Amino acid sequence: MGSVAAGMIEKGYTVTGSDQAIYPPMSTFLESKGVKIMEGYRADNIPDEATTVVIGNAISRGNEEAEAILQRRLRYLSLPEVLKDYFLRGRRNYVVSGTHGKTTTSAILAWLFESAGKDPGFMIGGIPANFGQGARFTDSEFMVMEGDEYDSAFFDKRSKFLHYLPELVVMNNLEFDHADIYNNLDEIILTFTRLLKVVPRNGLALINGDDQNCLIAAKDSPCPTKTVGFGDDCEIKIHDVDYHPEGTRFKIDQEQYEIPMVGEFNVRNAAMAVCSASFAGLTADEIRTGLMSFEGIARRQQERGVVNGVTVVDDFAHHPTAIGLAIDGLRQKYPERRLWVIFEPRSNTTRRNIFQDDLAIALAKADLVVIPSVPDPEKVAEEDRLDPAKLVSDISAGNVEAWYLGEVDEIVEHVVGKARSGDVIAVLSNGGFGGIHDKLLKRLSE
Repeated sequence: MGSVAAGMIEKGYTVTGSDQAIYPPMSTFLESKGVKIMEGYRADNIPDEATTVVIGNAISRGNEEAEAILQRRLRYLSLPEVLKDYFLRGRRNYVVSGTHGKTTTSAILAWLFESAGKDPGFMIGGIPANFGQGARFTDSEFMVMEGDEYDSAFFDKRSKFLHYLPELVVMNNLEFDHADIYNNLDEIILTFTRLLKVVPRNGLALINGDDQNCLIAAKDSPCPTKTVGFGDDCEIKIHDVDYHPEGTRFKIDQEQYEIPMVGEFNVRNAAMAVCSASFAGLTADEIRTGLMSFEGIARRQQERGVVNGVTVVDDFAHHPTAIGLAIDGLRQKYPERRLWVIFEPRSNTTRRNIFQDDLAIALAKADLVVIPSVPDPEKVAEEDRLDPAKLVSDISAGNVEAWYLGEVDEIVEHVVGKARSGDVIAVLSNGGFGGIHDKLLKRLSE
């Protein structure tokens, strides 16, 4: 939503908006673009002269502004409808989907196009360092879209990505997520099946050939598909992977590529971007040049600072699989160093006990783990809520030190008191987490 607000400003529109909570990096980015943002929802936030109101999918009936929009009979759209109507028609839209890796894969692909001089438009759910913004809308034929399976709005329960008019779809992986929207994995597979039904026959779907759920979703696809992965059955095979602390080399067919990132998941993300760029007509040399100049994304294994030999890292991972892969990647990037993980169970799914056991397994890959209280616990019935104390107990059973500490200031004091030079402290959250990164760095410096 924030990225598209900035894109609309660049097209000459006046944009204002409201959110329940406002925090960096998106808040500072929006302010720099001239978007007036208001904290909290009030009917009088909507200007009298507003021509269109965009309603985010976090808004439900009963929201004061939503009710005012309906009563005033204002024109309202979901965010995906805005993208479709204002930005996507007639373009070559490359839509990156899946439970994990969407933001990274989209950012790499957009940068490959940019590095090759294609001036792509893009809409990405993060801020790629190469661009400094998550959305850009150009006159290029190419548009890169992070394709989210979440619903579009309270008045449109279809997945966002079904609005995106894709020429090419990347299907990175499929797991159960978004427990507030989907009842089971079958419903998630179904919506991805529908995504493939809107890819034209002169388009392509790149499917993770190592993921059984992806293969199920693509089984009767009406559009062309190619499987990508490490397995021998994959039509496009990733092989000869060489990890080192500063990056990774790998081959696709007979072409060797290198990325300045570590972790198997980043190799998979990069491979999907490589195959997408190849389909668009980029040469192997153009792709190699783009990969090596990719600078990463805010909140994806991002170093926030090093104080007295202690490194504080920010990461967005919140699904158990993503957490496990993030920890694996940190181990490769910081070998032989003691690894802390502070995990905030903030997403609609991790607040629930659906992943109670899976989270324990993933987090036990760290050396030391801290779990805070579940944010906004009233949003989930007590019998369905994640039990942080049990989570810590289960992690500790695997000979990993773990603590359940309710509030951010308490966590900061505890971690700083036990940290030692050489430690890596990784904070995993999909929210602001009370400014914990800056608080850690400040206390470490003191």
